[in-house]
Amino acid sequence: MSNHFVMQWKIVTEGQERRISEENDLFEIIFDGYHIFPMEEPIDIQRSLDSDQIGTAKVAKLSFSKGLTICQYQLISLYSVN
Repeated sequence: MSNHFVMQWKIVTEGQERRISEENDLFEIIFDGYHIFPMEEPIDIQRSLDSDQIGTAKVAKLSFSKGLTICQYQLISLYSVN
């Protein structure tokens, strides 16, 4: 069975993100499968596929292991906390 990479143009959190640094607004989220994001470019953040954009982030680090993608991103703007 081969593993496929999926290119993503937004981060959809589904509430699964966790803050890893308060001073740098750095967050981490783990996705099933292998996902590629543009690095150090502003991309949209949404809570779900059907929701509005809640902010903008820059992906700082991607790691791939055992069928998972670990994505660390820096929040650069937040539109709403709701």
